[in-house]
Amino acid sequence: MSETACRCPWCGDDPLYVAYHDTEWGVPERDPRALWEKLILDGFQAGLSWITILRKRDNFRAAFGGFDPSVIAGWGEPEVARLLGDSGIVRHRGKIEAAIGNARAYLAIGDFSAFVWDHVDGAPLQNAPVAMADVPTQTPASRALSKSLTARGFRFCGPTITYAWMQACGLVNDHLAACPRRAPVARMA
Repeated sequence: MSETACRCPWCGDDPLYVAYHDTEWGVPERDPRALWEKLILDGFQAGLSWITILRKRDNFRAAFGGFDPSVIAGWGEPEVARLLGDSGIVRHRGKIEAAIGNARAYLAIGDFSAFVWDHVDGAPLQNAPVAMADVPTQTPASRALSKSLTARGFRFCGPTITYAWMQACGLVNDHLAACPRRAPVARMA
């Protein structure tokens, strides 16, 4: 069977989505700033498709100054207004304000990577779903992490968003059992 036939079907045949699946999704991320950026982007994805955010990711990075939490934490209404006028990103006041507040919450945590990875005992959870129907939208681990993030002031990080983020950042390996990326991602654990 070809790689295309075995690849996780959620990415379809869009070249950008396929490249994301084949090079990023599920790869264990340990860099705290990169983890935070992905969490913010997953928050912006709420109610939209991930491909929409993926297509706008470079615009988000430019608009949010490279996702430097120490810079974003100091932003206020002028930056919110600027972002609301930026057609290259998702213009949603609540999500923009949450990103700014989440930068402050991120800084208050200290070692964000250790904080996040402690929720999976420091190692990616290895699943081997056979079909997309076997992949949950949330788990006890995502509910616990969501609750921890929310208690520390994060917004747009409910258990479903948090689980999608855990998958994207490699805290959990949900590549389908037949996917050619499952074993390489598992070895990265």
